[in-house]
Amino acid sequence: MPDVNDVRFVAIDFETADPKRDSACAVGIVVVEGGEIVARDYRLIRPPRSKFNPFCVQVHGIHWADVCGEPSFGDLWPELQLWFRDADFIVAHNAAFDKSVLHTCCRESGWDAPVQPFLCTVQLSKKTWALPSNKLPAVCAHLGIELNHHNAASDAEACALIAVSGLRENPAFLGKVL
Repeated sequence: MPDVNDVRFVAIDFETADPKRDSACAVGIVVVEGGEIVARDYRLIRPPRSKFNPFCVQVHGIHWADVCGEPSFGDLWPELQLWFRDADFIVAHNAAFDKSVLHTCCRESGWDAPVQPFLCTVQLSKKTWALPSNKLPAVCAHLGIELNHHNAASDAEACALIAVSGLRENPAFLGKVL
């Protein structure tokens, strides 16, 4: 059975402009090889609608004025998809959300989504540590990981570090993904 030192994975985090899954306005991507972070990327994205949900803005602090001059997801994807090449799997904290955003944005812009399976670090943390909460800030506090919560770059990096730590402590969880 492979362990975290034998795999390459990509941690991803999206921020959205509204509750619709096609409204990505920021993405953080972190590549891990051999248990070490080897690359990072952060991009602002112009979502398909200029009206941002006030709750979403309150969460991440991104406004239309911050992204109106940025590329759309469809324009960015040819460059971003290169990060996923050769990855064994994709990691996200609450993977169902980020997978849904990724797949919806790809579909809506006419691109194929990555085919790799997702590993959810919420599930990994539940199976690995007995924490009162498995929310990203709580898991980061438990592991001593610095976090600027709801900044996609920081969230993706934290997720990558949680995955490395969790898979080292609970290598059998990797078998659920590969």
